[in-house]
Parts: sequence; C-alpha cells; structure tokens
Amino acid sequence: MITWLRHHLFALGSALVHVRRAPGSFLFNILVVAIALALPFMGVTLLDNVRPLSEQMAVEPELSVFIAADTPREQATGLATPLRAISPQAKIIFTPREKALEQLNAKSGLSDVVATLGENPLPDSYIVKLNAFQNAAEGQQIDAIAEQMRALPGVESVQVDSAWVKRLAALLGVLRLALLLLAATLGTVVVAVVFNTIRLQVMTQREEILVSKLIGATDSFIHRPFYYTGALLGLCAGGVALGGVALALQPLNRAIAEFARLYASEFQLAPLDPVGTAGLLALSAGLGLAGALLSVQRHLSRLN
Repeated sequence: MITWLRHHLFALGSALVHVRRAPGSFLFNILVVAIALALPFMGVTLLDNVRPLSEQMAVEPELSVFIAADTPREQATGLATPLRAISPQAKIIFTPREKALEQLNAKSGLSDVVATLGENPLPDSYIVKLNAFQNAAEGQQIDAIAEQMRALPGVESVQVDSAWVKRLAALLGVLRLALLLLAATLGTVVVAVVFNTIRLQVMTQREEILVSKLIGATDSFIHRPFYYTGALLGLCAGGVALGGVALALQPLNRAIAEFARLYASEFQLAPLDPVGTAGLLALSAGLGLAGALLSVQRHLSRLN
C-alpha cells in the first residue's frame, strides 16, 4: 500500500512539474475547457433552483368553482351535495367570500386597492381536489367534470387550476433532456481538448519516455503522470466554470428580483450545495481523465 501511494504521489509531482514548465499553455487549455463546461453547469444550477418550486406545486387536478355573486349563502353552501355527486372521490372545500378576501389581503398586500372598491368583490367558491389520474384517458375526464359543474344552478365559472402545473412539469422534462444532450456534446469537446493536450505533451516528452523504457520503466509508471495532468486540467477547468457561474448569478438575481417583486416573492438563484459542487468537479476531473486515457493509450502504444 505504501509503495502504491508513493508511485501515485510521484506521478502527481511529475504532472505538476510538467505544468510548471508550460503554465501559459496549461492556463489556456483550462480556459477553453471551462468555457465548454460553463453552459451545462449553469443549466444544472438553474434546474436545481427551480426543482424545489416544482416539487412544492400540487400536480393533482384541481377545480375552482366560483359562485355567482347574487347567490344566497344557503344556496351556495348547498352546492356541496351536487358537486360531490358529480365527483364522489373528490375533496371539496368551501371558501366563503370573506375568507377569500382575507387570504387575498394577506398574500398580495392589495388591501388598499380593495378598500377603494367599497365592498368585497370576491364570490363564494369551492376548491374541488380530484384524485390523480392514472392514464391519459382518465385525464380527459376532467373536462367533462368541469362541464357538469358549470351546468349547476348558481355556478358562474369553473377554472382548472393545475393544468399549467402539468405544462411546467413537461417543460422541465424537456429542459432536462436538452441539458443532457448539451452536456454530452460539450463533454465530448472537453475530452477532445484534453486528448489533444496530452498528445502534444507525449510528443514533447518522446525522448524522455523512450529513455525511461530503456531503463526498465513500466507502462503504468509512464502513463500515470499524463493521467494526473488530464485530471488536473479537468478539475481546474471545472472550478473556473463554477466560479464563472457563481459570478453570473449576481446580475441574474438583480433582474429576477425585479420580476419576483411583482408577484410578492423573494425568489433568488443560489449556487449549488457542496454535494452538487463536488459532483460537478468530480465529473469535470473524470472527463479530463478520460481524455488523457484515450490519448495515452493511442499515442504511447506507438512507442512500444
């Protein structure tokens, strides 16, 4: 075990020596790889920030049944029976107009605007929470249920509240797939850059490698420094990319703050947590190692 550690420490030291010999070229390669990694890293950060919001949204179908403003309270409360007859498994919640006004004032701060109207403009309403549908055929039943509820006496309108949530979930699925394809494409670019970097390094050290083989150096001993160089390149580029993403969040948050304030929200984009950051750094180092591995296997085999 000690010998194994000693060999790897020596290989890491050799990789750092080669980096110090040509720091400009190494820094330029870091910049190129970081630019390729920045876009998928930004996408991962944005999806990580949006994911908690989407998880908090209910995806079960909900209907908001609004009662006509001139409907007596007794008739409005009596609509619970026909609503339950239309959808026996649904959970039905009656919201008086007074409670709806209190909730509106508490959430949006529109008490001054409502006060100028002189009276409560909100109607009595019901929230009908349906069970989640198991397939598309059952999902189409929500339109039929809404039509039956609209036909009830005293019902002014029926609104499907969760359709947009399903659209958002579908949109996030498309974005995840697009991000995966983009990450795969740019990951290939990273591997190609590291492949070419290690190829040039192998060509530069060709005589040194041949001399090492003549004195009995094994292939593993010769290959390790190149592997560490590729991994270091990927790791450093990943760190630069994450730093660039963190800096880009500042102007984005200023723009988002203005938009979120319109909806009485304080939503802000936050950098990835330590686990996510470590995962992306490990991924970038792995891409660098993969590029180095392919390059070493291809070019050093010719020296054999």
